Amino acid sequence: MTDKTGKPELEFHVPAGPWRAPAGAGPGVAEQVLAEDASGERRTVLQRWDPGTDTSAQGVARHEFWEEVYLLEGSLHDLTLDETFPRGTYACRPPGMPHGPWTSADGVTMLVVTYPADEAG
Repeated sequence: MTDKTGKPELEFHVPAGPWRAPAGAGPGVAEQVLAEDASGERRTVLQRWDPGTDTSAQGVARHEFWEEVYLLEGSLHDLTLDETFPRGTYACRPPGMPHGPWTSADGVTMLVVTYPADEAG
């Protein structure tokens, strides 16, 4: 069964899906899909970066969808802002918002939720 977003209806369970490199991600980045709709536009994932991950090669990121990120463990350093964001911090990025590039000296695990531009956050 799915809800109005097209994501599956899931009760509490231990996620068991594989950890895979997301499309376009650099080395050291993997994600585990918790829930997504059939189109892949509405996703909830755990994403982890290995210690030493550096996204400088990808440059500043911009995308055409909403993205919400909550840091569960570790930290991210934003190279553009020269600021480090620790565990427990949150970002809500509208479509087109520039962010990054990033490094993570000790690694990071985050909860990431994405949805189409026409759906308000």
